[in-house]
Amino acid sequence: MFPKDPQMLLSVLNMKLRDLYSSLDDLCDDMDADKDEIINIMEEAGYHYDADQNAFK
Repeated sequence: MFPKDPQMLLSVLNMKLRDLYSSLDDLCDDMDADKDEIINIMEEAGYHYDADQNAFK
């Protein structure tokens, strides 16, 4: 469902968060995705979810 490459995943997640979802929780609920898994993958790549900006940075 999501790209395996962390850079591509970053792009997809931030686009969806910007355009379609008001939070990571909403995205994960709607797409039946594991929030912890997404956060772990992104943190391993050096990115952290900023809830105030609703984006991975």
